[in-house]
Amino acid sequence: MKEKTPLVVVIDGQGGMIGRKLCDRLLECNPELNLLALGTNSVATSTMLKGKARQGATGENPVLVAARRAAVIAGPASLVVADSMLGEITPKMAAVIGQSDAEKVLIPLNRCGILIAGVQDCSVDELIEKAAGLILERLAV
Repeated sequence: MKEKTPLVVVIDGQGGMIGRKLCDRLLECNPELNLLALGTNSVATSTMLKGKARQGATGENPVLVAARRAAVIAGPASLVVADSMLGEITPKMAAVIGQSDAEKVLIPLNRCGILIAGVQDCSVDELIEKAAGLILERLAV
């Protein structure tokens, strides 16, 4: 069944606070957004659902399925690096996210051993705001 509106998938792991903040910001700007919160663990999913996210799922298979349907996939840059987030991103997840036709909006956090040259040092809240702006801009086109 094809979605009527583009699907935005927010993926997070560990404690899920980055995902929650991003979901909350997106839904504050567009409450009707077709958004799916995916956690690599139950704590991350629960954290996102305690915010404004209305639907969520946990684990590898939901990520694999959603990556095929998504217009946008968003979350920390480590989503496309196998074994990142303390091993929560499986090689299969990293490959499927990276190969997805969805536009990827990745938040560059330097805590995961991933340094992105040319990216200015910003607070997490500034990065969330920039990511939300990019996503909403892409969906308006």
